[in-house]
Amino acid sequence: MTIALKTRLSCLLLTMLLSLAPLAASQALAQDLSPIDINAADAALLAELPGIGPSKASAIVEDREANGPYESAEDLTRVSGIGEVTVDGLADQITL
Repeated sequence: MTIALKTRLSCLLLTMLLSLAPLAASQALAQDLSPIDINAADAALLAELPGIGPSKASAIVEDREANGPYESAEDLTRVSGIGEVTVDGLADQITL
């Protein structure tokens, strides 16, 4: 095999690999953006939501265990420190 042929094959393989990278990245991003079920998620997963840290996440789990599952996103306002602004910001990132 000549050097020119090896170079062309290497370039072709590299091009093919690089063309697959955006697909893999978009699939990983889609997984990261899937809504979190606030009635099933543990505190660690809830803490990943914007505006919800470990403390509020634990409070959500405690509230859910004490009062039953959330029937709407607005029910999160039962948790101290979570207001309507926070709930509105989470609307597309949570599910029931």
